[in-house]
Amino acid sequence: MRLVFAGTPSVAVPSLARLTDGEHEIAAVITRRDAELGRKRVLTPSPVAAFAVASDLPTIRANRLDEDATARIAALAPDLGVIVAYGGLVREPLLSTPRLGWINLHFSLLPRWRGAAPVQRAIIAGDAETGAAVFQLVAKLDAGDVFGELTRPIGADETAADVLDALAGSGAELLASVVDRLAAGDATAVPQRGTVTLAPKLTLEDARIDFSAPAETAYNRLRGVTPEPGAFTVVGDARLKLHEAALAADAAPLEPGRLALDGARVLVGTATHPLELVTVQPAGKRAMPAADWWRGLPTTNGLVAG
Repeated sequence: MRLVFAGTPSVAVPSLARLTDGEHEIAAVITRRDAELGRKRVLTPSPVAAFAVASDLPTIRANRLDEDATARIAALAPDLGVIVAYGGLVREPLLSTPRLGWINLHFSLLPRWRGAAPVQRAIIAGDAETGAAVFQLVAKLDAGDVFGELTRPIGADETAADVLDALAGSGAELLASVVDRLAAGDATAVPQRGTVTLAPKLTLEDARIDFSAPAETAYNRLRGVTPEPGAFTVVGDARLKLHEAALAADAAPLEPGRLALDGARVLVGTATHPLELVTVQPAGKRAMPAADWWRGLPTTNGLVAG
């Protein structure tokens, strides 16, 4: 078949790579335009764009699938559109432009966690497992019939980055198998069943850790927002990024938000047992072990995070 592939971040690259190695033709890769990244605001192609260029794949850079993008895609006469974390909506008439429409690889067990941040929301909610689903794209958000899915447990200490990295690989294989079945004419999709939950894009405020919650709840949120948008708290008047933490169920209770040194461990109190801060990043400085940050403070008396 002739495929058009739409994707942007690094989690979409394994899927594009897997399809590029397959029997089908990649007529074009659609990805978002180069973005200014880092403190120096260097114009940088998306991971998908970088892979497409290195693989000599025709590329369409567009932040919106507007009339111009639709016309360019229609001119390619694709059999199937494939989308993995593109970052924009596919509307009519583009939705019906490919002969077989569009399929979407989504990193959740639909209909749980429809939306932009399914893995992150699953971890924040304390889900024991997640997965990936390939479904027929329809106008309603992530609501189409499902061609195939896989499940995966969420490790007790895994971050969103860990889980997404794993699902990007296994999901690519699932996606390729669905594409092959569609080409052979023997793919069957089934309606989604179960309670719908939504996974809206994370905001910076979602990344602020509430230490008045139980330790497991705070820890789940920290893991779910790592690495993006990045967990943080405020100590005094300064923001402190929290790159890594651990449950400290063996430590004596501390008042929620209260910071204390326990041997070599920097602890912060919660509604239950403390969390250990492992790696932190003060404003304007590099990431460092929490104990180094603690030793560099002018005073450690009565410090509270919140």
